[in-house]
Amino acid sequence: MPKPEKITSVSQIKEHLEGAGSVFVTDYTGLNVEQITKLRKDLRENSIRYLVAKNTLMRIAAKETGYDGLAEYLTGQTALAFGAEDAAAAAKILYDSFKAIEKPVIRAFVLDDKDQVFPGDKVVRLAELPSREVLYSQIVAAVEAPFSSLISSIDALFQELIATLAALEKSKA
Repeated sequence: MPKPEKITSVSQIKEHLEGAGSVFVTDYTGLNVEQITKLRKDLRENSIRYLVAKNTLMRIAAKETGYDGLAEYLTGQTALAFGAEDAAAAAKILYDSFKAIEKPVIRAFVLDDKDQVFPGDKVVRLAELPSREVLYSQIVAAVEAPFSSLISSIDALFQELIATLAALEKSKA
C-alpha cells in the first residue's frame, strides 16, 4: 500500500504533465544551491515549473499520463521542467544555464506530441529559435510587405495623376 505522501506526489506530477505543453528531463548533477535557485527563478519568470522528485514516482506519473517514452531517461539525479506555453523559452533558459556551467545536461524533451521524445542534444535547435513574439512579428511583416508595396504603388499613381491634372489646369489658365 503506497504512502499518502507518495500518492500526493504522483498526483502533483501528473497534474503538471497534463497541463504542460512541453516537458524537459534534466540532470541537475553538479548544480549548487545558488545555481539551482537562479535557474528556478529564471524558469518561474517564464511560467515554467521545475520539479525534483523520485524517479519511481515520475515514472508512475509519466506512464499514467501517456508519457511512456520518458521512462528510460528517468535515472540518476533527475528534474522535470514543465513549460505551459513557449517551449522555446524553456529550452533557451535550460540550455543557456547548463551551457554556462558545463555540468548538468538535458536528457530528453517532449513537445506537444506525448509519443515523440526528442533526445537532449536536439534542444540546441529549439533553444536557438527566436521567441514567440519575434516569430509573430516576422509573420506579420511578411504578410504586410506585399500590401504595403501595393498601397505605395497605388498612391504613386494617384500622386502622378494629381500632378498631371494640376499641370493641365495651370496650362489652361
